[in-house]
Amino acid sequence: MNPLTSPLLTDLYQLTMLEAYLREGMEEKAVFEFYIRNLPKNRGFLVAAGLESVLSYLEGLAFTDEEIAWLASTDRFSKRLLDYLRSLRFMGDVYAMPEGTIFFENEPLIRVEAPIALAQLVETRIINFLHFETSIASKAARCVIAAGEKVILVDFGLRRAHGAEAGILAARASCIAGFAGSATVIAGCLYGIPLFGTMAHSYIEAHGEEENAFIAYGRANPGNVTLLIDTYDTIRGAHRAADAALALRKEGIATRAVRIDSGDILGLSKEVRKVLDGKGLEDVHIFVSGNIDEYAIRDLLSQGAPIDGFGVGTKLDTSEDAPYLECAYKLMEYAGKPRMKKSRGKATMPGRKQVFRRFDNGVMSGDTLTVENDPQEGVPLIGKVMEKGVRLSPASSLKDIAAYTKEQYKTLPESLKNLSMDPSCPVRISSILLRLQEETAAAIS
Repeated sequence: MNPLTSPLLTDLYQLTMLEAYLREGMEEKAVFEFYIRNLPKNRGFLVAAGLESVLSYLEGLAFTDEEIAWLASTDRFSKRLLDYLRSLRFMGDVYAMPEGTIFFENEPLIRVEAPIALAQLVETRIINFLHFETSIASKAARCVIAAGEKVILVDFGLRRAHGAEAGILAARASCIAGFAGSATVIAGCLYGIPLFGTMAHSYIEAHGEEENAFIAYGRANPGNVTLLIDTYDTIRGAHRAADAALALRKEGIATRAVRIDSGDILGLSKEVRKVLDGKGLEDVHIFVSGNIDEYAIRDLLSQGAPIDGFGVGTKLDTSEDAPYLECAYKLMEYAGKPRMKKSRGKATMPGRKQVFRRFDNGVMSGDTLTVENDPQEGVPLIGKVMEKGVRLSPASSLKDIAAYTKEQYKTLPESLKNLSMDPSCPVRISSILLRLQEETAAAIS
């Protein structure tokens, strides 16, 4: 049993509700939507990610004989439920925003339409994928905007990620946002993500002399020579790396970059640049890692740090300053009737919804959230991606999704690119949707 693909990776209440739905004969179509209730205080926008993970999960949804046998052994569930699960496959419809779409609070990323037991069962894993990947893509997007066009960014966060799957999905989400690649090897295997890597301090420490370590590493990895220079003394390490690079050059081996992982990055990067340039190594780049996030990137580059690339690790893969999103997957319609939650602070907007985005000279000026089939000014963001459990088009490549995300950035107003502010794009609720909410609320006893 693979725990990451098993349908048992769910909350118990999904199965207990299924037991009750089946017992009551509740089989009508339900409509659920996933959305973010409120943006974190330090996020002016979010970037949709995780749709591919959701669709792959839905396509493969099935209980094995082993899983059914285990459920039976718990003595919690009826034969009716076990028989239902044994033949279960996802045969519903899915509507969604494309991955890489910039969005705002209360706007549905995904809508699932299926018999209520089926639409309910998939809730936990859908939230799991969309919440995490969107969190990371949104954090990565801020790094990309701070870095600008000329500086490359690499995901370095696997070792500090909250588990193996989180590290893998973070590599994918950061690529969607515009990162050049990842240090996570399996991400290259699974998604074709370009791989980047250097060396650890232990490699330097294991050698008698720093320069010898650099030369040995270059000879062993002639196509990937990036030298870590801050194990002992960064400036002295820069001189030794420069001498090693000159020696390797005579052997036909090019040194791509030196890496700084600690200290006064601003001052050190300027001094290291002088050392490299002074020895005719203007083509050797400076790569920086160590507690990097969008704020560090912005501040270093705005002060003229001659840095060509950043490895972004812990603060990316944990979305350190906004580690969770206030998200929900809620019932919006059942048996053809709108449904809603009235709880104070968590009331929902009933019905199937669409988002229309307005632009002013190519820059987004606002969104309208309305019911499906209510034409509004602007471009609709939500489209059908799966029908009766079958995708309507092949999965997009990460390269294509990243290109789409890059175009999305171009539509952001300047205020939303400012990391020191917490602006938001105006999201207008249509009069039809407000009226539907009022009517639905009034009908609830």
